[in-house]
Amino acid sequence: MNEVLSAIIWGVVQGITEFLPVSSDGHLVLVPAFLGIEGPDLATTAFLHLGTLAAVIIYFRHELWGLTRIRRDPAARKLAGLLVLGTLPAFAALLVEDEVAALQASVTATAWFMILTSAVLFVGTMLRNRYRSIDDAGPVDAVLVGTAQVFAVLPGLSRSAVTITTGLGRHFRQVDAARFSFLLGIPAVAGAGLLETARLLGGEGITSADWVGVVVAGVTGYLAIGFLLRQLGRGGLLPYAIYCLIVGSAALILL
Repeated sequence: MNEVLSAIIWGVVQGITEFLPVSSDGHLVLVPAFLGIEGPDLATTAFLHLGTLAAVIIYFRHELWGLTRIRRDPAARKLAGLLVLGTLPAFAALLVEDEVAALQASVTATAWFMILTSAVLFVGTMLRNRYRSIDDAGPVDAVLVGTAQVFAVLPGLSRSAVTITTGLGRHFRQVDAARFSFLLGIPAVAGAGLLETARLLGGEGITSADWVGVVVAGVTGYLAIGFLLRQLGRGGLLPYAIYCLIVGSAALILL
C-alpha cells in the first residue's frame, strides 16, 4: 500500500478511536487483521499519538491556558497538582514495554481486551445519577483515574473507557468524567509520543508519511472529542459497549 495512503488510514483510525471509548491501539491491531494488510508498528502507533495529543491540547486550550495563572489562581494550582498526581502511575507502564509489544502482536489477546472494554463500558452504563463536576475533583480521583489509565497500555483495552468509567464510579457526571479523563491523559500521552519520536529520530527517522498520519490523527481526533462530549451530554456509553463486544467477538470468530 502507498505509504501516504497507509498513513492517512491509520491517522483516521487513531484519531477517531483515541477519544471514543473503543481503543485506538486495539483498532490499529484489528483493522489490519480484518483487511489482511500490514498495520503500523508500535513506534508508529505511539508517534500517531502526537496528533491526538495536539487535538486534546487545542480542544482544552482554555483550561490549559488557565494553568499559566498557577501562582495567583488557587483553581489553577489545584488542577496542576491533580494532573501531576494523576500522571505518576503512568510510569508503571515503562516496566512492561516488552510484554505490551508482544500482546500487540496478538490478534487474539487484542480481541479479548476489546471484549473486556465492552464489559467495562457496560458497568459504566449502570452508573447513573452522577452529580460531581470536574471542579469537585480531588487527589483520590486523580490517583484512581491515573491508575486506571495505566491498564490502557493493553491493546484493545480503551483508555477512555476505563478512565471515564472510573470517573463515573467516583460520581462524576458523564461529560465531566470524560473531560477529566482527557485532561489527565495529556501528560501520559505526551510522554509516550515524545519518547517514541526520539526513538524514531535515533533509528530509521521520521518520514513525510509519518507526519501526514499525525496531522490526520489530530484533525479527526479533535472532531471525535467534540462528538463524544456532545453525545455523552445526550446519551450514554451503551452504543460503545455493544460495538466493542461485536468487534471483539468477530475478531475471535473470524481471525
